[in-house]
Amino acid sequence: MLNRNPEKSQGVIEAIQSEFGADAPIRAITLDLSDLSSVRRAAAEVLETVPQIDTLICNAAIAQVPKQKLTVDGIESQLGTNHYGHFLLCNLLFDHIEASSGRVVVVSSLGYKMGIKRIQFDDMNWDKNYHQNKTYCHSKLAQMMFAYALQDKIAAAGLTTQVYVCHPGASRTSLIETNANQISKIMFAIMARLPIVQSVTHGAYPQLMCATENGLDQRAFYGPIGRLEFSGPVGKGVLLDYAYDPTALERLWGLSEQQTGCSWAI
Repeated sequence: MLNRNPEKSQGVIEAIQSEFGADAPIRAITLDLSDLSSVRRAAAEVLETVPQIDTLICNAAIAQVPKQKLTVDGIESQLGTNHYGHFLLCNLLFDHIEASSGRVVVVSSLGYKMGIKRIQFDDMNWDKNYHQNKTYCHSKLAQMMFAYALQDKIAAAGLTTQVYVCHPGASRTSLIETNANQISKIMFAIMARLPIVQSVTHGAYPQLMCATENGLDQRAFYGPIGRLEFSGPVGKGVLLDYAYDPTALERLWGLSEQQTGCSWAI
């Protein structure tokens, strides 16, 4: 388990061991996706200590950062954490995943349908027009584009790793509480009381399905298919074509390699 918060990691470990026994094979590795050097250290530790990776779930995120904030690498924080950090992590672990014919599951958001609905290549850090929600949506669209581009490159190379994209719908997580301003926190607290908002457990179902279920389509977007796609049973949701535009995919891929200092061998 890769996590930036050791205390939360320990709490999860204790809960799992309480249910499945003290010898349950789980451990935590500290990873801060907003710091590319932390990504490299964590990946190195994974490669040294984990003999096989069946599935890598790219689930970490920050959201609704009120004011523009840059990572230690000089990248807009939501894009740096949600996209670039995962891009580098997948790159460093990919050979390990491919060796087991494994899976990559990218957890995005319905937010990709909001915001500006494109990658802002001329101002990736949002220096001119920063907006906490639009910038978050921008980062989640970038995540999806990375996944669909990776699918294409894997297919072209004749490799076996499967890549899936999903979202949790509207779930009662602490994501907004962690970073958002007070108004956003109040609005989400009110929204969380609505019946169309589901539990954290139900919000995890799409990524668990993508990690384990056979016969899924890769060029898809899995999540709740109930009202507004906020909650309900998991299935194939609406996927808008700008999320897999070939020109944008390739341009973002090249920029992501440049920003993270990594080069994919596929």
